[in-house]
Amino acid sequence: MKKRVVVTGLGVITSLGKDVELFWNSLIEGKSGIDVIERFDTSELGIKIAAEIKDFQPENYFDKKEARRMDRNTQYGLAAALMALKDANIDLEKINKDRLGVILGCGVGGIETFEDQMSVLIEKGPKRVSPFFIPMMIANMAAGQIAMSIGARAINETVVTACASGTNAIGDAYNAILRGEADVIITGGTEASITPLAISGFSSMKALSTNNENPKKASRPFDKNRDGFVMGEGSGILILEELEHALKRNAKIYAEVVGYGTSCDAYHMTAPDPEGSGAALAMKKAIEDAKILPEDVDYINAHGTSTGLNDKLETKAIKAVFKENAYNVAISSTKSMTGHLLGAAGGVEGVVIALAIKNNIIPPTINLEENDEECDLYYVPNKAVEKVVNYAMSNSFGFGGHNAVILMKKYE
Repeated sequence: MKKRVVVTGLGVITSLGKDVELFWNSLIEGKSGIDVIERFDTSELGIKIAAEIKDFQPENYFDKKEARRMDRNTQYGLAAALMALKDANIDLEKINKDRLGVILGCGVGGIETFEDQMSVLIEKGPKRVSPFFIPMMIANMAAGQIAMSIGARAINETVVTACASGTNAIGDAYNAILRGEADVIITGGTEASITPLAISGFSSMKALSTNNENPKKASRPFDKNRDGFVMGEGSGILILEELEHALKRNAKIYAEVVGYGTSCDAYHMTAPDPEGSGAALAMKKAIEDAKILPEDVDYINAHGTSTGLNDKLETKAIKAVFKENAYNVAISSTKSMTGHLLGAAGGVEGVVIALAIKNNIIPPTINLEENDEECDLYYVPNKAVEKVVNYAMSNSFGFGGHNAVILMKKYE
């Protein structure tokens, strides 16, 4: 009998809220977490806005001394993981930790640490570079720190597939449980790339919105007047658990993971395939893995970055897979509110589809005032809708041509 995998815990640290309830309420109310950057001086930068997390206090989650030895991206990931474990009501004294794993997505890693220590090298010399520089910077350290904090000794991996990282991590965790490698896996993504260097790099690529005067309106997926994405930060963590293991401990269940598809455009460093064929292939694979039909999908949380190419080509890919039903499925981009969390986007959006299924509410795409002519589907504009969600899909596409799609269903 094939194993089944369910979602039993959720944790989020985002600009919209540092707990699941506040995050979800903000989403369905259509609130924007985007504002002017406060963490550093932006006077010389062309971009002055981001979905920045305000008033994050790591000592509220773990030891202050340990926090000083972690980059911000690790702090976010560990905080959200501890939140998700608590939500799942997992007793760490009773669980078999040889069967407890971590698979996390992270696109960039400790770039804030990299920038800080590069400044130290230039200004004070090589002997003043911190001995913690490397372990704080490397992208796998969030997964490592989560495991160390709770003693998780099963599979421990970090997926780095740019903006597809979080979704690839969830899919890989799903498959690892199906293979019998673990009973429980902490998965999702974490990222903290709101730094001068990262903002400057994306700005030089002309990828970011320049709407500094009206930050709440800057992220506008599928809108005719979109002009780029807005950087976000934070972490979205899900507890995936083998169904029988969850039932034995009477766990609450948000949703069941039933499909995963991944592909590569093999086309360009940053631009998506002009036919959207790679994205379509990943969606098709996820649907086939779930053994359902395209018309069974009630909701798609789109990658929906608010960039010119992504939104119209994702729309094209959805049409290729869903055919005439593309006009019936509800689609929304929560990046309109959270900004784009890069490697953590799929983790946060995995949390979103689990909550949409559990609550039968679809969050909106805010700031959608005038549809692009090539974006003519139903993107749940500006206001959440109540709808029974039996199946929900999350799309993530990243630089390098990486495509990842997960499918969840209502547990029964």
